[in-house]
Amino acid sequence: MSCSSLESLTRCSVAVDLGAARTRVYAKGAGLIVDQPSAVAVNTYSGSLIAVGQAAERMAGRTPQHIEVIRPIANGHVVDIEMARRMVRTLIGEQLPRLKRRRTMQRAVVTVPHDADPLTRRAAVETLSGVGARHVELVEAPIAAAIGSGLPVVHPEGAMVLLCGTTSTQIAVVSLGAIVAAGTVGLGGDTIHHSVVQYLRNRHELLLPSQDVRPLHLALLGSGGVGTGVYTGTIEVQGRDVVSGLARTVTIDPEEVRGAIQTPLTGLLDTIRIVLHRCPPDLVADLAEHGMVLAGGTALLPGLADQLREHTGMAVQVAEEPELCAVNGLAAMMSGRIAPHPTGWDSPAAEGAAVPAGAGALAGGADAVPVPGQDLG
Repeated sequence: MSCSSLESLTRCSVAVDLGAARTRVYAKGAGLIVDQPSAVAVNTYSGSLIAVGQAAERMAGRTPQHIEVIRPIANGHVVDIEMARRMVRTLIGEQLPRLKRRRTMQRAVVTVPHDADPLTRRAAVETLSGVGARHVELVEAPIAAAIGSGLPVVHPEGAMVLLCGTTSTQIAVVSLGAIVAAGTVGLGGDTIHHSVVQYLRNRHELLLPSQDVRPLHLALLGSGGVGTGVYTGTIEVQGRDVVSGLARTVTIDPEEVRGAIQTPLTGLLDTIRIVLHRCPPDLVADLAEHGMVLAGGTALLPGLADQLREHTGMAVQVAEEPELCAVNGLAAMMSGRIAPHPTGWDSPAAEGAAVPAGAGALAGGADAVPVPGQDLG
């Protein structure tokens, strides 16, 4: 895999953010054309697709034996290439005519996790090549999210972004267009969800449907010790009794919910400390001044910013439209809308200049991976 510059990214016409929860596709000239759950419903007898995206998501937990809901993306990794291809092809095909889709998909850029190994990167490439892409660029998701949230990633100063996903959170410190230190922890929206469900099962012998866990997230407001916005009321939840199997209603105190997530939250705080320990002192000083930015869908979890602010002593901001930061960052790179370096470096895409050393591999991982056997022109 060879290192690619911003100039090669500007030649791409479509950007894909493959997330465990949602898949988002941005096309030049059309904007965000796909924002759907990363789910596929398949007939296990015939192998035919029944539904993708939102329609497949609604079937989860409600299917008969011959229908299976598959999630081909996990932790930002493509775990089922064939199903991921079929999902992306169907989602894009619903928005673009066949001829226009073939033309649009010639060159594509896709996000991969910071710690992605060669097999993970290859899986992302093969997914898009199976949809028609002849040339695929890879960009590390934390860099894309940092750009999409407006952080000055090409400046000679430290910027910290937490990309809070469904199953994991990627923490990265960026300076001069590259990741200086990073780490990944298994804390995401699903982790919080499962922690609360498991607590209610053990403590109250109650099994909750997925949709009934969401109201409990309100109990996390103010859980970081911040006085404003603290949720103090009790919450009634209805589920199935573990012993009798009958429906039962339980009143939950907010403190119970806050205590249920302390274990996974401790892992996140420890990883932040490890990442800061790997940074040079000058960058740590920058971070102490500017704080961190939360991106990703789980960044909207009530009380998460309060928890981080309380335990780290750093300023914490939630990006505008955090769930779209990664795909917006890819779109900015494709159009060359990257903030110029304060010393006068111009945007490579806008001026046709070469990318300065240290910023040429923006994200420390934008990799050009030609599809074998095809002419890239």
